[in-house]
Amino acid sequence: MEEKTSKVRTGTVNCMIAALIICLIAEAIGPLEFQVMGIDVRIMTMIWAIIIGILLSPHLLGKVIPALQKVISKPEIERSPFLLSMVLYPLGIMFGISAGPQIGVVFEAGLALVLQEFGNMGTMLIALPLAIFMGLGRSSVGATFSLCRDTALGITGDKYGLNSDEGIGTLGTYISGSIFGTLFYSFLAPISLMIGFHPYALAMASGMGSASMMQAATAALVNAAPAYEEQILAYSATSGLLTSVTGVYMELFLALPLANLMYKKLHRPIEGLRAKVFGKKV
Repeated sequence: MEEKTSKVRTGTVNCMIAALIICLIAEAIGPLEFQVMGIDVRIMTMIWAIIIGILLSPHLLGKVIPALQKVISKPEIERSPFLLSMVLYPLGIMFGISAGPQIGVVFEAGLALVLQEFGNMGTMLIALPLAIFMGLGRSSVGATFSLCRDTALGITGDKYGLNSDEGIGTLGTYISGSIFGTLFYSFLAPISLMIGFHPYALAMASGMGSASMMQAATAALVNAAPAYEEQILAYSATSGLLTSVTGVYMELFLALPLANLMYKKLHRPIEGLRAKVFGKKV
């Protein structure tokens, strides 16, 4: 008589069902729109998907509603990074297909728009040492080598795995950027304009590779400088396209190796400084 084999719960089906339901709820709620000091702020529906997903964790609502752990628990948590990686591959293909035919824009846009990608690496010089000092360890590399949008998730997921420290760092910046980045850029654009930055430069800076952040920055900039509306939209769109075309190569071949090199050289002295500041071994 053959022994009956019990089915192993992998979490794949539950992850897909939960993701579909969460997306439907988020789309039904719609974007979050409000005004602060006369500045229009619009946060995309992704914020609701993130919040709901966090709440459904077995460490939050799972503790209050034990039945929820039958749907979302350890198997689903362990499976979700692999499913996310699978989703990012077709997204990367979509970027290539849409941006590839427009490669001529890179050569026509001018030196300033091309060199702006090096500005994205400049933030790493400040962010990575600060992240190490805060005790993030190897997560500092994944969190600071780029703005940590979709392409960065694909790179760290493929190179290290999203369960790794680097992958967790990228995911952390991705989530915090979706929530706080939109607010930050909504205020940064008009404030920078008041300081004296030219609208064209700010429009170029708006195309940083995030649709939600670019929309927030562009809308606030147009609201503050309506006379330059057409130019602002044109520069931000071109900048966003360039980021899609060149950003993945900058991240993969320049930014990530530089982040690893910086971490190798800096983590011991900075962690030593951190130990002295906090008075304990770290």
